[in-house]
Amino acid sequence: MPLTSETPGRVLYLTDMLGTRVTLHGKKIGRLADLVIVENHHLPKVTTLYVRRPYGDPSLLIPWAKVKLLDEREVVVTLEDVQSFEGEPSAENDILLRDHILDKKVIDTEDREVEIVYDIKLMLRNNTLYVTDVNISRYRLLRRLGLKWFAKFLYSFKKEKRDEKIPWTLIQPLPADIDSFRGDVKLTVLKEKLSEIHPADLADILEELEHPQRVALFRELDPERASDTLEQIDPSVQRDLIPALDKRQVARLLSLMTSGQAADILSALPREEARIILPLIQEHRPEHARKIEAILGKQEERVVNYTTSRIIRVGHHLTAQEARDRYFENAKDKEVIMYLYVVDDAARLIGVLDLKELLVTDPSRVLKDAMIDRIITLKQDSTLKDALELFNRYDFRALPVVDGNGVLLGALTHRDVISLRHRFWDWE
Repeated sequence: MPLTSETPGRVLYLTDMLGTRVTLHGKKIGRLADLVIVENHHLPKVTTLYVRRPYGDPSLLIPWAKVKLLDEREVVVTLEDVQSFEGEPSAENDILLRDHILDKKVIDTEDREVEIVYDIKLMLRNNTLYVTDVNISRYRLLRRLGLKWFAKFLYSFKKEKRDEKIPWTLIQPLPADIDSFRGDVKLTVLKEKLSEIHPADLADILEELEHPQRVALFRELDPERASDTLEQIDPSVQRDLIPALDKRQVARLLSLMTSGQAADILSALPREEARIILPLIQEHRPEHARKIEAILGKQEERVVNYTTSRIIRVGHHLTAQEARDRYFENAKDKEVIMYLYVVDDAARLIGVLDLKELLVTDPSRVLKDAMIDRIITLKQDSTLKDALELFNRYDFRALPVVDGNGVLLGALTHRDVISLRHRFWDWE
């Protein structure tokens, strides 16, 4: 799936990705051998793909920014030339998921062994690939050994979870000397504490369950934990879960949230459900219900009311050099200056070019060949809620707005939507 049209929170597993063919301009240049990560304050993110090539050719280190498509069948990259990316990971500085983490022992704060890392869970979000969990289930080990059919058959009778995992948030920073043979994956908690599952992880589990099991598990949670977990669940699962619950219970859970959080959940439900639940909230917290109702109304406002026409429009026939020469004149008094919106002769939006891409593109290249033509757009009847969902999904600073014929009307800036969110969503 192209990264520019990726859905939020798409899950991948390292061992499913290893060995995947890597292509450039439709031709195979090698296979994925490993992923290089960098640790930050929350979740590690993938920075580089380590690709091994056939016939003894040098291996490649491909920056994540060069990846255009990623799935278990193919990785598509865009490189100016292959030779510039030849190299091997640094033994001193690079952390490799396969080489350094996979099959390592997991130990707790008292150095007691918990399990072995049999796989690593990855999540693709906002065009960034994060490491979210280490998987300690033997189900993943059996899959790695080529016994997928046996793993499915065996675990259909076993009570253990297929994908028993430990969130990366429970893992200490990796030791500086970790390599293929040294270093363990050490937890920040005792072994006994692993059963205290974080609401985000409960949400992951609920999303994987079938409807009857999902409802049964959710009903076992205490109100505060249920409220925290409900916030984390994907909207499609919220729509599946909430109708099966007692409406007064749902109202109590929403009363424990902020007005903005409660409104986000109600807006994901059918209107009939929201109309039943909102008065029940009002019985306990009238002011809370009033704020929720106001936010729901604001979310339904059309983006066209907040769209700016002060953007940079350029013709598709221009070269990159011509666009550069005209940029400073075109950018005067504009609100959106980091994107160039490429239009055809009928003023229809046909592509977008980031300012950074414009500066590095071959000066003689025509914009219609340099632009991104898979565009994420808002329609003139899209709502602010639609816009907020897209901004949360994609790491854009502005989104173009088009009419029913694809004619470019203007753009909605992330700054304006966040400003509205702060004014109306975050009252508590």
